Amino acid sequence: MSKLLDIKNLGQLKKSGYKSRSVKDELRANLIEQLKKREGGFAGIIGFEDTVIPDLQTAILSRHNILLLGLRGQAKTRIARLLINLLDEYVPYIIGSDLFDDPYNPISWYGHSVIEEKGDETPIGWIHRSERYTEKLATPDVTVADLIGDVDPIKAATLKLTYSDERVIHFGLIPRAHRGIFVINELPDLQARIQVSLFNILQERDIQIRGFKLRLPLDIQFVFTANPEDYTNRGSIVTPLKDRIESQILTHYPRTVEISRKITQQEASLTDEQRNTVEADDLVKDLIEQIAFEARNSEYIDKKSGVSARLTISAYENLVSNAERRMIMNHEPGTFVRITDFLGVIPAITGKIELVYEGELEGPGKVANILIGKAIKTLLLTFFPDPEKAKKAKGVNPYASIINWFGEGNNLALVDDMSAIDYKRELSEVAGLKDLVKKLHPRLSENQTLLLMEFVLHGLSEFSQLNKGFLDNGFAFSDMFNSLFNLQPDEDDLDLDDDRY
Repeated sequence: MSKLLDIKNLGQLKKSGYKSRSVKDELRANLIEQLKKREGGFAGIIGFEDTVIPDLQTAILSRHNILLLGLRGQAKTRIARLLINLLDEYVPYIIGSDLFDDPYNPISWYGHSVIEEKGDETPIGWIHRSERYTEKLATPDVTVADLIGDVDPIKAATLKLTYSDERVIHFGLIPRAHRGIFVINELPDLQARIQVSLFNILQERDIQIRGFKLRLPLDIQFVFTANPEDYTNRGSIVTPLKDRIESQILTHYPRTVEISRKITQQEASLTDEQRNTVEADDLVKDLIEQIAFEARNSEYIDKKSGVSARLTISAYENLVSNAERRMIMNHEPGTFVRITDFLGVIPAITGKIELVYEGELEGPGKVANILIGKAIKTLLLTFFPDPEKAKKAKGVNPYASIINWFGEGNNLALVDDMSAIDYKRELSEVAGLKDLVKKLHPRLSENQTLLLMEFVLHGLSEFSQLNKGFLDNGFAFSDMFNSLFNLQPDEDDLDLDDDRY
C-alpha cells in the first residue's frame, strides 16, 4: 500500500498495474477475504451473529442496496457505519474533482477535461476509506437540491457560463458520495417527492437538475434505515423506491439478558474513577437489563415504539453515578451499587418509553417504578425460593423470621444517601435476613451479602409479603397489614401512592 501512495499521476498508476473496481465489488471482495479467515467484520455488534449479520453478508455478496428495518436502538446506524471497514483502505482519484473521479473511469466534466488535457500527467491523489462514507438524517425539510444538486447562479456568474453549461451545477450529497457508501437514516421521514428523486439514481443512474438530464454512472453503495413505527406515524417508503432496494434486513432487540448485558457494558460511558471506586455486582447489572425486558412486555408501553438499548445504557450510567454521589457525600473511599440506587435510573427510563393511554394515566414515573419492581420480582426467583410457594408449603417458611420481625411492629427505612455503616447496621437489625442470605449464598463478599439482604426485602414486597413505601430519597419497609403512616413522625415525608417523580 505504501508504494501505491507514492503514485502521483495517471501514468504511474497505469504502470503499477492497479485495477479499479466498483464500491460493491470492493465490499464483496473484502468480505469474501474476511469470511475465508472466519473474521467477524462487524466489531461491537452483539446478538446479531446468527440473524442480522448473515443476511447482511448475503446482501453484500449479492451487491445489493440495503434497507435496515427495525425499532429504535437496534444498532442500524452502527451497522451501516461499520461497512466502511469492508472498503479498500485507499483508492486513487483525480485531484481537484468534486466527485472524486476514478482516474480510469471519470464521470464529471472536470474529470474528462483534465485527462484530455494532461493525459498521463493527470495528478492523482489517494482517499482513505473513512472519507468515503456519507450519512444524512432524513427530515421533512430535506430538498432535492440537498441530495441531488441545483444550479449555482454564483458559479455561473463567476465563471461567465450560461445556464445550459453543465459546469453551473452544484452537486448535492449523493453525487458527492460517488465511489463511497451513502446512508439515509429514517427513510420514511423523507417527503414522497424527495423519495421519487431517488428512483433513477438507484435504477438508471440518471440525475435531473433544473432541466439538465445528466447520465452520471454514480458508483454508490446505498444503505437506508427505517423504523416500522414511522410507516404510520410520520410517513412511509413509497412502493417504487422500496422495490428498487434489493435487500430488506430486519433487526431486533437482544433476545437474552446475557446478550443485552454485554451490549450495555460495552457501550456504557464510565470514567476510570467510577470503575475503580464503584462496585457493581452482576445482580444489579442483570436487573438493569431485566427492566428493559419487562418494558418490552408491559401493557403500559407502546410495543410498536419499542424500548431502545439506550435505556439500559443510560440507566446503568445513572445507577453507577447515583452510588458515586452517595460515596462522595459520605467521604467514603469506595462503595457498591445498592437497590436503593435504582431511584437514580428513573430519569433514564421515563424519557425512553412511549406510553399507551393506560400508561399515561399512571404517569411515567409510576410506570418506571412498576418496571423496576417487576424486574426485581423476576430475578428474585433465580436467587431465592418463591415466597408464595414457601408461604403455602407445609415445611418451614425461610422468610418467616423476616416477616415476623416486621409483624412485631418493626420497620426499616433505607435512603439513597445512607452511609455504608448505617446501611449495614439497619439491614443487620432485621431478624433472619442475614441468616437466609448466608445459608443460600455462603461464599459472597460482605458487600454482596448486604446487597442480597436488601434485595430480599424488595423482593418480598413485590410478592406482597411486606409493604414498601416510597420516601423522597428511598424506601420504607413495614408489615403488610400495619399502617405505613407510623413509619415516619411527619406524614409529609412519606408518600404512599407515588414516588418523587
